[in-house]
Amino acid sequence: MSDTPANIPANTSAPSFGAIIIGDELLSGRRQDKHLGKLIELLGARGLRLASVRYVGDERPRLVQTLKESFAGPDVVFSFGGIGATPDDHTRQSAAEALGLPLALHPEAEAEIRDKFGAEITPQRLQMGVYPEGSAIIPNPYNRIPGFSIRNHFFVPGFPVMAWPMVEWVLDNCFAQFHHQVDYVERSVIVWEALEGKLVDLMEVITADYPDATLFSLPSVGGEGLRRHIELGMKGASARVDSAMARITAALTQRGYAWEDAPAR
Repeated sequence: MSDTPANIPANTSAPSFGAIIIGDELLSGRRQDKHLGKLIELLGARGLRLASVRYVGDERPRLVQTLKESFAGPDVVFSFGGIGATPDDHTRQSAAEALGLPLALHPEAEAEIRDKFGAEITPQRLQMGVYPEGSAIIPNPYNRIPGFSIRNHFFVPGFPVMAWPMVEWVLDNCFAQFHHQVDYVERSVIVWEALEGKLVDLMEVITADYPDATLFSLPSVGGEGLRRHIELGMKGASARVDSAMARITAALTQRGYAWEDAPAR
């Protein structure tokens, strides 16, 4: 029997989401990762957040160890890359080894692959439907070669044109009950010509008075025509963030700083 796509009870709070992004080409610089930014965007559009990300190459022992650690954790994880059938693709095999499970040709994946290739089917092409035993498939609208899921880990190809619609399918079919469930916002201001050292006392007071929210400070030293500034803000429940930001901006004005609202995220 296949593992269900998501094993999280509907009455629990929204899960934490993580990502594993796989490929020697990313670590060597031959290609630049595009998945992280897109995953943040897809989650954010549904009121969800990314909690962690790992980059790992195609070295199988390291990939097995990474997946062992990930399977042992609580996050729902999207894994990008390495699920093809060429000799440098190790993700399917590594996931099986990490879980101590055999690999098996998934009957639904086999049907999709056979229907796609018809008389041109080969054993190598069928290998793309071999997953850890008990996996469920993730439909691929681009070329019908499925991804797979097991233990709240969702494995998709490295190609964005395939991976991103598959991630959307997972979010909308497996986690729709958690969309926009969490009251979470990020708000900030740009404080011009400010130094963090001059604002640490204010940050300490706000942090102490709002332990249920998180303060952040992102300094920029300027250069190349940019003015020195700090992006100072809060993240957490909207009411608490609004209250903290009102305190922050009032204090900045009192101290004579010029500030403006930062672009919304």
